[in-house]
Order: sequence, then C-alpha cells, then structure tokens
Amino acid sequence: QLQLVESGGGLVQPGGSLRLSCAASGFTLNNYAIGWFRQAPGKEREGVSCISNSGSTTNYVDSVKGRFTISRDNAKNTVYLQMNSLKPEDTAVYYCATKAVWCGSNWPAGADFGRWGQGTQVTVSS
Repeated sequence: QLQLVESGGGLVQPGGSLRLSCAASGFTLNNYAIGWFRQAPGKEREGVSCISNSGSTTNYVDSVKGRFTISRDNAKNTVYLQMNSLKPEDTAVYYCATKAVWCGSNWPAGADFGRWGQGTQVTVSS
C-alpha cells in the first residue's frame, strides 16, 4: 500500500519544539518534492514549507521563517519538519504531501501535490 504517514505531533507549551516526520511506505520519496501543510479549525489549508527532491531547495511561508526547518533523509525515506519557538497560532493538523521533483512557485496552494498523509495534530497551549 502506497502511503505517507505523519508522526510527531502533540501538545507543547508556547516556545517549545516538536519535530514532525513524514515517512513513505510502498514507494520512495527520492523523486518527489515534499510539502508540509497545516489546517486549523475554521481556517483554510496553509502551505508551511516545501523541500525539493534532492533537498537542495527549501521554501517557507513567512510566518514560520526562522522557526521551522524542513529536511529530508532519503536513505530513511523520511522528511522532517523541525518546529521551534512554537506559538499558539501554529496549532493545526499538519499534513505532508508529494509533488514531482520541484516545489515550484505555487507550492503553498498545494494544488499539484498528489499524495497526502492523514495528518498529525499539533497543539500549542499553556
């Protein structure tokens, strides 16, 4: 079965850190750019970050720049999102998704991402 599985979410206090993982099963991530997206209750889905298939190019939405870091380990078939200095407004369900090779300029819209994971909940609260 071809699937993406996110993990690493949870409850954290403001200022804390979490590392999300996006693992693929049944296929290799080597040929895909990977995007992280999030959706908070009552809000539209938002692109958070994207990394090219080789890891040479990374992209971030302005609200997470300097706090979040995307990386990948193709040998482990996994992409990570390190989230530091978390804020309550980062609370959302976080999803990863695949796209062929490059993120492209329109990656935040998520329109060309083909396979999505089931999501992992991140809650930032004191």
